[in-house]
Amino acid sequence: MGLAEIFNYEFVQRAFAAGILIAIVSSILGVFLVLRRFSLIGDGLAHITFGSVAFVMFLGVSPLYITLAALPIVMASSLAILKLTHSKRIQGDAAIGVVSSVGIAAGIILASLSNGYNIDLFSYLFGNILTVTRIELILSFIVFLIVTAIVIIFYNDFFAVTFDEELARTMGIKTGRINAILFLLTAVAAVLAMKVAGIMLVSAMLILPPLTALQLSLSFKLTIIAAVFFSILSVICGIIAAFLLNLPAGGTIVIFNIGFLLFISGAKKILPAKR
Repeated sequence: MGLAEIFNYEFVQRAFAAGILIAIVSSILGVFLVLRRFSLIGDGLAHITFGSVAFVMFLGVSPLYITLAALPIVMASSLAILKLTHSKRIQGDAAIGVVSSVGIAAGIILASLSNGYNIDLFSYLFGNILTVTRIELILSFIVFLIVTAIVIIFYNDFFAVTFDEELARTMGIKTGRINAILFLLTAVAAVLAMKVAGIMLVSAMLILPPLTALQLSLSFKLTIIAAVFFSILSVICGIIAAFLLNLPAGGTIVIFNIGFLLFISGAKKILPAKR
């Protein structure tokens, strides 16, 4: 089957459309997370997502609505992480570890009670972008619109909180609200990204494109644009390579992300030496 013929299939079209939308959302939010040293939240929310998916499967929710059913649990967990990060007794990375441990432990127990790890749960663990449903595509588009609109509307607030939260607070910015919005949107992105890269690699979708863009030493806005570019390029190249080489799409997308990061980092070290 030729590459051109593959695009005639509706499920492939949905895969590319959803992948691109999720790539945009993940990379935009990832820039704020990386600069605020909250990179591990993606990994923590991935573990929570695993527990949430296992829970809704345990309840017998239809596979068509698993993503929607898991969203409220992951969003509530993101607020729990935010609350713990502001605790004087538990630091940010430890708070993420506490909540993620609960998620992964609950997921293992619930999977065991559901007669073991079934095929559906494995598809969420390792990703299967080709199984994206119309509902998930519509949800991805809605989230894309919401994230884009919120970042545009609150851009100055996000910018101020990202670089100096204390100064932003003295300027009258409601930092608590901005943090809550960021964590909630990240939770939604993590749930959506599990169909692209799988629960095990959700954090890669949030971290790698922003890290690659930051290597270019651009302005803040251009860094966001560059992160979106690398993320979309990774998704497109990853899906195509997965088709041609018969590889898992999720892992292939992440490998391209890593490849772009290594290439840009290497080029940055080599080019100054030639001047």
